[in-house]
Amino acid sequence: MVRLAIQGYMGCFHEQAARLFYGEMPGKSGQAGVSIVECDTFEGLYKALEEGRADAAVMAIENTVSGGLLHNFELLRNNDVKVKGEVYIRIEQNLMALPGQTLQDIKEVRTHFMAINQTRPWFEKNAPWIRLTESEDTAKSAGEIAKSGEKGVGAVASALAAQLYGLNILAPGIETYKQNFTRFLILDPTLTVPREQINKAILCFTLPHKPGSLAQILTILSFYEMNLTRIQSLPIPGHEWQYFFYADIKFSNVERYLQALSAVRPLIEDLQILGEYKAAL
Repeated sequence: MVRLAIQGYMGCFHEQAARLFYGEMPGKSGQAGVSIVECDTFEGLYKALEEGRADAAVMAIENTVSGGLLHNFELLRNNDVKVKGEVYIRIEQNLMALPGQTLQDIKEVRTHFMAINQTRPWFEKNAPWIRLTESEDTAKSAGEIAKSGEKGVGAVASALAAQLYGLNILAPGIETYKQNFTRFLILDPTLTVPREQINKAILCFTLPHKPGSLAQILTILSFYEMNLTRIQSLPIPGHEWQYFFYADIKFSNVERYLQALSAVRPLIEDLQILGEYKAAL
């Protein structure tokens, strides 16, 4: 039994990502057991690992519509748990309610503000009479409706939430942008990634405050055939106009990757390897 810490509640997209990575979904037999540890915050993921309440954790890091979760980059840098994998989930939002109800019966929908933002145009066009109310979590809203038996109220959440809480999906896929994906990182101290499978890394580094320093690093990475898939800068507290750089790089040859690291080390002031793993895409 793998105890997986997620930010959110049973049935949320974090759980979907966790179960996808570890190859287990509710209702399937012959799969490794997964036990979900619910956490209110992303900091709670690390606390659950530190206190021994969880064996691993899953943390969202970026979304194709809303961009990166900047605070989570800082959590990666400030904690010793390394990234051991990643999962991409298409965010499909579904309108759900207690069985036996129709769309016309629903007067209010409770869900997280992000889900409201992602689905508001659908409601304006197809169900303008429904009042959209912000809640703490998509899946939690679904669970509360199921527990209370409250009619006339719906939730917007994942299909997994509908399955777990016994709700009927009245309208599937009501999100505005269909190409809406979230990338989740796997934080698992117990997982060892074979060296020959490693083809992606997350780096954090700082640079001397002088012209051309970043361009120099990027040129070296390009020479060693490192594919820069993302770069993010965040200010260094207490240091004016200086930044932490977070870089995701993909490569086909781990030896060339190690050579690239050796080549850039003399040119940077600090380097943290936040994870080395097998890319999901």
